[in-house]
Amino acid sequence: MNKKGLFFLLSMFFFCFVVSAQEVQKSDQQTRTETEKPGVTAAAPGSRSAFIHAFNNCANKGQTKEAVENGVKVTQLYYKDNLYKEAFEFLRRVEQTINSSQESATTKTALLYTTTKERLQMYIKIRKSDKAKEQMNNMEVLANRAGDEKIKNDLLYNKALYFYSFGHNDEGNAVFREMAAKLTADREYDKVDEVYQTLIANGRRSNNATFVAQSYSNYIVWKDSVNELKRADEIGALKKQIADNEASIEEKDSSLTARSVIITGLTILAVALAAVLVFGAIVLMRYMVLTRKQKKAIQLAKENDALKAKFISNISAQLDPTLQKLDSSKPEVKALMDFSSHIQTLSELQNSDEDVDVEDVQIQSLCESLIDEIRDKVKNGVNLKINAPKMTATINREYVTHILRHLLYNAALYTPEGGTITIDFKKRSAHSQQFLVSDTGCGIPEEKRDDVFKPFLEIRDLTTGDGLGLPICKQMAQKMKGDLEIDPEFTKGTRFILSLHA
Repeated sequence: MNKKGLFFLLSMFFFCFVVSAQEVQKSDQQTRTETEKPGVTAAAPGSRSAFIHAFNNCANKGQTKEAVENGVKVTQLYYKDNLYKEAFEFLRRVEQTINSSQESATTKTALLYTTTKERLQMYIKIRKSDKAKEQMNNMEVLANRAGDEKIKNDLLYNKALYFYSFGHNDEGNAVFREMAAKLTADREYDKVDEVYQTLIANGRRSNNATFVAQSYSNYIVWKDSVNELKRADEIGALKKQIADNEASIEEKDSSLTARSVIITGLTILAVALAAVLVFGAIVLMRYMVLTRKQKKAIQLAKENDALKAKFISNISAQLDPTLQKLDSSKPEVKALMDFSSHIQTLSELQNSDEDVDVEDVQIQSLCESLIDEIRDKVKNGVNLKINAPKMTATINREYVTHILRHLLYNAALYTPEGGTITIDFKKRSAHSQQFLVSDTGCGIPEEKRDDVFKPFLEIRDLTTGDGLGLPICKQMAQKMKGDLEIDPEFTKGTRFILSLHA
């Protein structure tokens, strides 16, 4: 080849190189010029230039989520004008921003899912099934990696859109049924309805008649079934409300019955005040009949309970002077005096809202003094045990002493010869402790254990006991923010547990 030919070839190569460089420079500056040229800040809101400007600003400031939102808007505006090449290129810029950001791996995955979804939308619009399927697979990987239920639901929606768009109606129906079933199972009926409406509207925008028809058909079937579900829910709610109301009425009836027993007992006790009690009984019975017909039964019952407690306390106070003049050596008089005292104590406990006082008490000394009180009252050969450490506890001495004394006296009464009575103290936590009083007596039948703490459960001969001792102890325990109960696991007699909480 001569020199002229060689020169000609070099000239043509240089010319092609310059033209190619100019084209690349022109393509590379296409996006920048839209944001850097004067007047871009004055671009109309919602325009492509405005979103590009917002994307750049957010990306520079490290606001990745906001940058992606604006980047997706830019991409959508590009392919809306059929500028798919520019749309794909800008989407790559958005993904580069995500990958280079300081966001967590989970956040990056969710943002990449958003850009992949936009790429799927474009491939669906330009009818490239294989590329769309590839993006669909990428979205599934990202959704599983993100572990977000909303993203998984969105994936089902886009799967249905993909299958319907390319004529795979059977697969689309299967995916769509899965999505609708998930939301319907959670009773999110409005969300399912919104998804159906979105699918139908999307099909209309894309002029996909098959997609619209299939979506609308599924929507009608689902609408009929969900109406049945809603009716079932409403019926179930009404049945529950009726059952709750019946239970409430039954509870109030039981409460009123117990109060009737109290009123009857007081009428027998207060012979001297018969006229007053008869008048009170008439008023209260009339009140009980009326409360069954009124909507404010609970509030009125509480008010009546307070008045009744005060009434009982007043009666006991008025009876005391008369009872003190009688011969207390007679069992009937002694029983009546004890009953009056117990009635007044129980009424005061129920009617008082004041917190009890506490003090530091030496536990072992307290237990020993109480055991000493019953030594001469137990039967022959009864063994008395104390398992209490030498420590101090902050308790109400008066109430605790009353409860333990009553439990020990009962144990002494029911423990046979050669038996054992034990008092234990256990520190359960920094603010919780227990006294346990157990005996090897005949025990309390399981069916009667709940009844021993209920006052006025039956009308009985007062000389054999009024049955108010344990109810009073229960009230005292509750006043100390504790409780008194029978240990169901103790089978060699009876064990009472007094639990106290600071």
